[in-house]
Amino acid sequence: MIRLLVRKSQDVSYLVNDRADELAGHRDAAGWWWRGGGDATSERDVAAVLRTSPRSSVTGYDMVFAAPRAVSILLAVDPESSGALVAAQRLAVGGALDYLERRALVVPVTRDGERFGAAATWEHVVGFTHGISRAGEPHLHDHVLVGARPAHHTGVLDGRALRVHLPAADALYRAALRFEISATTSWRVWARGGNEHVAGVDEGYRALWPGHDDRRAPKLHWSREAAMERWREERDRLWPIGSLEPPSATGVDAHAYAAAFEGAVTIHRADLVRAWADASPYGAAPGVVDRVIDRQHPGRRFERGLSRYQFTVDEARAPVREGPVRLRAPQRSRDIGRDEFSRVR
Repeated sequence: MIRLLVRKSQDVSYLVNDRADELAGHRDAAGWWWRGGGDATSERDVAAVLRTSPRSSVTGYDMVFAAPRAVSILLAVDPESSGALVAAQRLAVGGALDYLERRALVVPVTRDGERFGAAATWEHVVGFTHGISRAGEPHLHDHVLVGARPAHHTGVLDGRALRVHLPAADALYRAALRFEISATTSWRVWARGGNEHVAGVDEGYRALWPGHDDRRAPKLHWSREAAMERWREERDRLWPIGSLEPPSATGVDAHAYAAAFEGAVTIHRADLVRAWADASPYGAAPGVVDRVIDRQHPGRRFERGLSRYQFTVDEARAPVREGPVRLRAPQRSRDIGRDEFSRVR
């Protein structure tokens, strides 16, 4: 899931000082740049990302991309795949950031008495990849820092538009993560009812590492060896319970897609993107879902920011009513199905 944390200061020490050694040897560095550049270990360089205007108290946003619990558990169950998991995480995060930049980044502008959202882009974006939680549980997540003031604008981003598109970006992030892990590792990640599962991974691990800790434990810096030793001891105490069977069909679940609009009062383009991504059990490569919605509704291709157009329930469900859509099975090859949706009559 994606959490949007509002930043009102330029204090980035909590990120810069965490080297994320629990993932040492399985990624190039804890911090790195999506846009722009600088020293990701320098508080001065990273703090410069949080740009704002004199009229705003918001300096920027910390977007936390947290992998589903079942995916994070793979860090402890299969430590040899940690590098592939981190690579899949970064690809999925990149896809979600691209979507937000295309659809959600607008700056409120008034011209001739009319207020509208002017398109914007990020100039500097820095991310930090971590693999453990405060409670010492496996927890794959990225912190992505962006400034409130985008490139070539004196005003700040419209926070409402960012929040409106966040659920769609979250669904795309999780769909891309499912697809990429299934394509590049021996694991098959699938979703049902909004929850991600990994075929062959004991469901008892969810109880062992639930990911919920209200104690707000102190921040600890773990070494790779210490983290793996703790997870190994906890894992060995668990009695096998069994795993859930993944679905045999690889296509978009038409019933799940249609159900997403049941009782909806308003439906916008972002809702279609979210519903399509969530209804794809094995996910989709970054950019695929957004392009599918563009082909189905070309009149809404260039929408961004706070959309005024509202779809009817029948309009939203129309693509699936035309026939089920299948994404070719990703586990055969990394390149198969990246941008290929085919009709199944």
